Amino acid sequence: MIVATARYACARHRSAPRQLPLGHHHRALSLQEAVGVISNSVIGIEQPKGVGFCRTFASDSNSNDNDGDGSSDGNASSNKVPIQVHLKNPIVQKLWIARNEAKQRTSLTDSTQSGGNSQTTDMTKAAAAILKDAQQNQGAGATTASKKEGKHPKESETDIDYPFSQDEFLLETYRNPWGEMRFGKILEDLDALAGNIAFNHVEGNPLIVTAAVDRIRLKHNPVIGDDQTLSGKVTWVGKSSMEIRMGISTSTATNDGDEWLEAYFTFVVLDPETHKPIAVTPLKPETSTERAHFELGAIKARNKKIARKNQLRIGEQHTDITLQMDKNAAKLLEEAGPLLRMPSLADPQNILMDQTHQSNAMIAQPQVRNLHDRIFGGFLMRRAYELAFSTAYVFGGDKPRFLEVDDISFESPVDVGDLLVFNSRVLYTQPNGGNLGDYVQDHEGMPLVMVEVEAWVTVPERATAKVSNHFYFTFALPNQTSCRRVLPGNIDQARRQAVRMAADIEQAKLRS
Repeated sequence: MIVATARYACARHRSAPRQLPLGHHHRALSLQEAVGVISNSVIGIEQPKGVGFCRTFASDSNSNDNDGDGSSDGNASSNKVPIQVHLKNPIVQKLWIARNEAKQRTSLTDSTQSGGNSQTTDMTKAAAAILKDAQQNQGAGATTASKKEGKHPKESETDIDYPFSQDEFLLETYRNPWGEMRFGKILEDLDALAGNIAFNHVEGNPLIVTAAVDRIRLKHNPVIGDDQTLSGKVTWVGKSSMEIRMGISTSTATNDGDEWLEAYFTFVVLDPETHKPIAVTPLKPETSTERAHFELGAIKARNKKIARKNQLRIGEQHTDITLQMDKNAAKLLEEAGPLLRMPSLADPQNILMDQTHQSNAMIAQPQVRNLHDRIFGGFLMRRAYELAFSTAYVFGGDKPRFLEVDDISFESPVDVGDLLVFNSRVLYTQPNGGNLGDYVQDHEGMPLVMVEVEAWVTVPERATAKVSNHFYFTFALPNQTSCRRVLPGNIDQARRQAVRMAADIEQAKLRS
């Protein structure tokens, strides 16, 4: 049994989840609480057999309706969970059921506040009366006050459990061929949870779009049979964007709360009609940890602006930083000279970037679409990870150990039926090892392999293609003492290599 809490705290180790009946609380129900109970009894959301849902209403915030593809929700008016939900892994399924329920509760609440003239719900008169009473008890100014004053990080906090020790099917879903955690599946879960958290923080029903995945890094490999908990909350808010931090911790009788993964996602909030950025509800960090995360988020936001300003652009005047990038690129290309002109005399420990290339292609199938009928961003992340892993494996001759992924960009959506081409290559290596910070344990001295993956939406009928995503993965070769050095074959590759090296240096300054 999978026990999830999507903005609702759920008691752990409970033998079976249960729905809280109306009147269970020892206080007056808030409007959102009343809506939640009614939506379960009146709307009648369908759930897959054998999947229970447990919730205790912990806050009056909303839940997310966007998977990061930036499309409006075409299922908001449906009383059923979309069929594609039941085709996902159990954790994503659980999170999307929570999101669908919360989306309908939000519509129900908005309808009640505007007079009850809703065409998107199937409320009975009795349910409407209960909602009206709840609204009067809550007071008309509550929503406006929360907008002005902001929200605390804990109001968006969400977690979901992986009871691997009790659920053999779930365990098998996440097991890779070596009896370890299948991290591609974890990437799907992170994407699904981040969307729920983002919507927990905002007011109303805006359009929420995944702008980037800043970093996902592994402290150590977990034991696959141990129970795990994935949790997260909003940690920084700007004018129209927010950062979400998530972590996965082991939860056993002897080892409770040992975090082994952290992830940072950035979301942008848009007006659903104009698709222009709108203001995000302010964040009010309380604890020293929350304030530290907020300050780190502000620093990263500033660094992103600087990086965008200093991007190499054709036809534009160079800045001091871009001039230095060009100099670094020219030097890398010069070092590749023997491989390009006299390969038989070149250092055998060097290899051209083109020789590390791998690719695969697929038609985007409807079974992997998200709640908005576009391809699930978590699925794209998983496919990119699996290709990057294979690329590092073929390159290094050793089963690679995933350490981190940085700067995943979402540049354009992928639709059902698109021809999707993934291209990967080893961008550069650190043959003698490197330092990814104190968080990532036991990697010192291991050769590091940095793999770039691009996802392209290709249209053969028009002979066109455009990039939908960039991914940058870092792997270690745990059983090797060194690896070959990768050099560029042209100026474009040299610039890519120089820019990525500089970005990794900047990222290292933020690592702890």
